[in-house]
Amino acid sequence: SKREIKMRKLDSTKVRPLKSEQLLRIEDHDFALRPGFGGSPIPVGIDVQVESIDSISEVDMDFTMTLYLRHYWKDERLSFHSNKNKSMTFDGRLIKKIWVPDVFFVHSKRSFIHDTTVENVMLRVYPDGNVLFSLRITVSAMCFMDFSRFPLDTQNCSLELESYAYNEDDLMLYWKHGNKSLSTDEHISLSQFFIEEFSASSGLAFYSSTGWYNRLFINFALRRHIFFFVLQSYFPAMLMVMLSWVSFWIDRRAVPARVSLGITTVLTMSTIMTGVSASMPQVSYIKAVDVYLWISFLFVFLSVIEYAAVNYLTTIEERKQLKKRGKASGMYSIDAVQAMAFDGCFHDTDVDMDLTAFSDRCEENETRARAASVSNVDTTRIKRKRSLKGNVGRIILQNNHVIDTYSRIIFPSVYIVFNFFYWGLYI
Repeated sequence: SKREIKMRKLDSTKVRPLKSEQLLRIEDHDFALRPGFGGSPIPVGIDVQVESIDSISEVDMDFTMTLYLRHYWKDERLSFHSNKNKSMTFDGRLIKKIWVPDVFFVHSKRSFIHDTTVENVMLRVYPDGNVLFSLRITVSAMCFMDFSRFPLDTQNCSLELESYAYNEDDLMLYWKHGNKSLSTDEHISLSQFFIEEFSASSGLAFYSSTGWYNRLFINFALRRHIFFFVLQSYFPAMLMVMLSWVSFWIDRRAVPARVSLGITTVLTMSTIMTGVSASMPQVSYIKAVDVYLWISFLFVFLSVIEYAAVNYLTTIEERKQLKKRGKASGMYSIDAVQAMAFDGCFHDTDVDMDLTAFSDRCEENETRARAASVSNVDTTRIKRKRSLKGNVGRIILQNNHVIDTYSRIIFPSVYIVFNFFYWGLYI
């Protein structure tokens, strides 16, 4: 009647359905239920196009990926008559009024649908009721990484898709085009990784409270770039180890030179190890880079210990030689050792150094002995300087300690063997 029509116009709580909704008969069906409710499970096909892998975080053990996620299913409630058999395309406003699959990302931490300039959602309906539902999504998900071979490692990550509410009795997820359902952009690249493989697979997941669910996997393998770590960690460690070997060629009586060189290389190795550990998660197992750096640190540390042994044995040998010549007394032994320790120069045994000033301390000849000592010391220094001018290399080689001689061969040889086995094992 006219009265009822007038009342409907005055009722502001009712919204007139859009023309597209009238064509699809949205108001005639209950879309809270899945298609074919009570019957066999509805098949929902999935295909994915990976646009980019934005980041890989070792510290958080996750990755961020941007992709196009497309769903395919058939809902006869959305079928419509079309003379030209053409589909209709809608934006996100219609999504809220019909049934769509409730696919979610397993182990995801954060995800969002892009909304610039409008929400990146597309719905395409065909006359026979087939539906294409597409989303552009960025998702951050967990990747369980193994760093035992870091930085010579290959990480296998996966993005997993699953229905949240519908188990396998109501919904069957599958890859729409088999292995070809997963495609990637040709220009995908990462700063620290090579993308070795992209593959699609499927399986089942069981939950004790709700049953079995279909699960789809987007698998990809990432191999780490090694060149960055060679420049930042391995090469500096090699240089520090080789620099510590320089002390084997320095005069064994040059205490300040050899000690300062050893301490500098030890501290530098500690800095390199701290820098590598700061950028890595605190895992409870040993990484490949830890093995290399700790072995390198051990070589540097042993070079310092080597000089401590050389210096100690040299002091003992010189004490014995002085006692044999009858020129050493108990008082002189201490003074001579201290003098040689602070002198920093090797006292050649071929040089005739008069040491009677240290032993002759009689009260009657004290003044004369001191004068003679000063004269003899000056004469000795002049002789030593003349002899060292043309024979520096010969003196270092002839007066070299046997431990230094062996160290020049053993340290480099062992380090080369270690590098050979290390790179052979991890590469």
